[in-house]
Amino acid sequence: MKFMKLRENDNVVGYVFAAPFILGFLIFTMYPILSSLFYSFTEYNLMESPKWIGLANYEKIFLDDEKIWKSFEVTFTYVLASVPLRLGFALIVAMLLNKAISGIGVYRSAYYLPSLIGGSVAVSIMWTQIFGDKGLLNSSLGLIGIHTDTSWIGSPGTALWTLIALSVWQFGSSMLIFLAGLKNIPISYYEAAGVDGANAWHRFFKITLPLLSPIILFNLIMQTISAFMTFTPAYIISRGEGGPLDNTLLYSLYLYRRAFVFFEMGYASAMAWIMLIIVGVIALVIFKTSKYWVHYESKEAK
Repeated sequence: MKFMKLRENDNVVGYVFAAPFILGFLIFTMYPILSSLFYSFTEYNLMESPKWIGLANYEKIFLDDEKIWKSFEVTFTYVLASVPLRLGFALIVAMLLNKAISGIGVYRSAYYLPSLIGGSVAVSIMWTQIFGDKGLLNSSLGLIGIHTDTSWIGSPGTALWTLIALSVWQFGSSMLIFLAGLKNIPISYYEAAGVDGANAWHRFFKITLPLLSPIILFNLIMQTISAFMTFTPAYIISRGEGGPLDNTLLYSLYLYRRAFVFFEMGYASAMAWIMLIIVGVIALVIFKTSKYWVHYESKEAK
């Protein structure tokens, strides 16, 4: 009996310590999620009580809103371009920094710094100064005889690519994860491959990539979700408009405009749930196809 009482007291103490997280999750995460689901079936402008309209918001999204298809195009172009480039640069730099040389920690910190700053307002403003008509890029081109007054962030053909360049520049977090994965690959594998006459390309494709594939899967999932959530750079660089000609109108930015510019909270909630479903389906597809390209050292690890 005394043992049972001790067990019950331990459970009470555990619940007490877990209560702040549980309450925080229910109040600040679960309640907003369920509220947005309810609002997605209503007409709601913050000033009046929500009015139930069923699937009208979803019908309007798919049948009447031409801009949302432009935002889909911009967003998928951004994701399909930025994620592979970001992961590619991260892997290349990780391999270069996976060396036992003097001062290597300084280089690792320097490459990680852009990711530490993140997609902040300050970085986005700096980006406008670099890619503006009189920015650093045009000034640098002028020094080598290429004179142009093109505003890279103001041109429809290049505006989105400045956002992609900003995303690729912030590859530090993926780089550190790749670096940790590279350090877990036994050096004996490379030594054995060298004895067998394998060159650098063979070692990379036959040893490094297969053993690093679980890390690649993790980074791919995380960076894909992060890319779909990108908002601040597009908002700052386009001044909240998504220009020029809607070429930087990311889905998240369009959702924000619907919610906080036009005060269509119900419509914005429906947009949010559609994006949640899309991202969930993409993540599921990546997981399902991973069995064809992700290598695990033991079957139990799957």
